[in-house]
Formats: sequence, structure tokens, C-alpha cells
Amino acid sequence: MDIQRPSNARAKKIRRIIYGSVAFLLIGGVSYGLSRLRPAAPTVDRATIWTDEVKRGPMLREVRGLGTLVPEDIRWIPAQTNARVEKIVLRPGVDAVVKPDSIILELSDPQAQRDMLDAQYQLKGAEADYANLKVQVNSQLMNQKSAEATLRSDYEQARLQHDVDVKLLKEGIQSSHIEELSRVKEEQLKIRLQLEEERTRVATDSAAAQLAAQEAKVDQQRALYTLKKVQYDALHVRAGINGVLQLVPVEEGQQVVVGTNLARVADPKRLKAEIKIPETQAKDVVVGQKATIDTRNGLVTGHVFRIDPSVQNGTVTVDVRITDPLPQGARPDLSVDGTIELENLKDVLYVGRPVNGQSDSKIGIFKLTDDGSEATRVNVVLGRSSVNTIEIRDGLKVGDKVILSDMSQWDNFDRIRLK
Repeated sequence: MDIQRPSNARAKKIRRIIYGSVAFLLIGGVSYGLSRLRPAAPTVDRATIWTDEVKRGPMLREVRGLGTLVPEDIRWIPAQTNARVEKIVLRPGVDAVVKPDSIILELSDPQAQRDMLDAQYQLKGAEADYANLKVQVNSQLMNQKSAEATLRSDYEQARLQHDVDVKLLKEGIQSSHIEELSRVKEEQLKIRLQLEEERTRVATDSAAAQLAAQEAKVDQQRALYTLKKVQYDALHVRAGINGVLQLVPVEEGQQVVVGTNLARVADPKRLKAEIKIPETQAKDVVVGQKATIDTRNGLVTGHVFRIDPSVQNGTVTVDVRITDPLPQGARPDLSVDGTIELENLKDVLYVGRPVNGQSDSKIGIFKLTDDGSEATRVNVVLGRSSVNTIEIRDGLKVGDKVILSDMSQWDNFDRIRLK
């Protein structure tokens, strides 16, 4: 006889519920654990990055810029009159060495020659008028002085006669009437002499004034003649200084007007460096700072002697006067590199300058672990900067090694592996 087994469906259901709950909790726990894990660190080839170690000590602050060598003495020679270029005597070139009296161009202007001759004849006429006036006023002055001398002689005789009459009157030999007449005559001649002396002074002043007026006319005509002669002589265009002829921007047969630049002459022995410094770094540059110029053929030193007050294309032009002898091959318009020393910081924490590191800023930078297998991102406060180094104000300590190369492609990661 078959025996009916007791039903275990309820137990199976309970087991299934228990198993499902455990599986749910297990899957949830694993999912939660995985969500709490950091993303896997990317691997970076160690050969593609460069690192540096944080140090403490002196740091030389410098700024650097590109520039060119420019002559300190540059002379542009303008046209003095409206003229025509007849002949180009000298052509520009490295070997076109000129002296102050070297003729570069020959110009022609008939009007300039006529004006010079007219001014010359006017000057001669003014000089002749001055000489004639001088003779006349001197003659008049001599006549006046002669009249004064005659009157002075009469006055002295009258004074002596009056003295005699006074003595005779006291001795009772002469009458008082005669003494009175001699006294009146002396007083009259004295007054006339005073008037004549005043007339002589007026005549002297008048003669000087007339001569001064005529002399001013002579000077005016002489200045006009000198100007016209200079304009005429300028038709022979001369260098004016010792140097090299750099540019002649005109052609034979060309008509030029007053002020047209005809030639440029520069002294190649006195060159300065015009360095373009980024405007963000030029704020600390001052006159007198030491500078080093790389001419691609040697290094020379100098000092800053002028800073352009304006900004052009994001740069400030700084003029450096070179104090060392220039190396062979240095010439105007030669491209150079300039480095200017700003200051020497005595005791600071510093490191090589990161690619994106700017002075007085806060950046994220990767710091290597002790074993060098990984690098983690840390926030660093930067201070004063130089060409290749920058001051560390916070975030790093001596001995820390950091990555200086561009790590922008890993901005979404706080940790990387190095292989």
C-alpha cells in the first residue's frame, strides 16, 4: 500500500525567498563596493614626461625675449628742396662704408641756385649799407665831439678869466662890474657845455642804435644766405656720419619733395638690442638691470637703458645697450635672444617652471610617490617666476618630485601610473 509523503512546498518557497534575498544583498553589496572604488589610474610612459625636484636656496629671476640688433646712431637724410634725382653715386651694402663728406646722391634744382645767388647779393648790399652808415654816423659823432671840445675850451677860458677878475677885484684893481660880466659869461658857457655834453651822449646812442639796426639786417641776410647755401649744397647728398649706407629708397630721375627720405646711414660699430618682452613679464623690468644677449655666435652683456611705454602685439620693447665687444658677424637687423636679470632671491622654495605655471597663481600638479611608480595631483600656490624656475609658496616641500610637462589630457584623473 502506498504511503503519501508530507508536502514540503512551503519549505521550498521559504528557501527560494532566502536564496533570493541573499543573492540580492550580495549583488547590491558588490555594486556598492564597486561604486566606491576609484577609477583605474591611467598609465603614462615615463619617457614622455619630465620631472624636477623641489629645492630651497637662491633663485635668479629672469625674463627672456626675442629681438634684433639695431644701430644706436641712425641718420635719415631728407630732401631740403623740391628736386630731381640726377645720379645715385653710392648703393647700399655691407661694404658701402661712408664718411661724413661722402656723396651718396646728386640732385638738381635750378631754383635753389637762383635763390642762393639772390641771397648772396642781398647780403653784400646789406653789408655795403652797413659800412656806409657806419662812416656817416662816425662822421656826425666826430663833428659833435669837436663842437663839444670847442665849447669846453671857451668855458675853461671864461672860468680862468673870472678867477683873475675876482682876484683883481679883491686887490682893488678891477671894478666889480667887470667881475660880474666875467662870472655871467662863465655860467652861460657852463650851461652850454652841459647841453653839448648831453647832445654828444644822445648822438652816441643814436649812432649805436642805427648801427645795431643795420647790423640786424645784415645778420638776417646772412642767415638767409646761409640757409639758401645749405639747401644748394644739400643737392650733393652727403652721409654726414661715419657708418654704412643701409638704404637709398629713391631712383634716378625721380622727383622728390621737401622732407622725402633720400638715404639711411647707420654706425654698425654701435649696436643696441631691441628685445620684445611679454607684457605680463615686463612689469618688473627697470632701467639699469643687467642683460645677456645671445647673438647665435657668442654671448655679450649689457644693461637696460630704455623701456617703451606702450604695448604692441602683447609685448613691450626693451632697449639694451651692449657693453661687451660684439662677436664677428654681428650686424644690424640680426635676430638675437635677450635675457634680463630681474632680481636674485636669497632663500626661497622653488622648482622648475611647469608648462602652465604662471606667477602668483594656484594650479594642480602631479607629485610623484616615494617609489616613483605613481603620481597624484596636488594643489600648489606659485609665487614669483623666472624663465626656467618658479617660487613655491604652498603645497610642496623640499625633496618633492613633480611633473612639469603638459598633463592637460589627464585633467579628469587625480592619479596616474608611470611605467
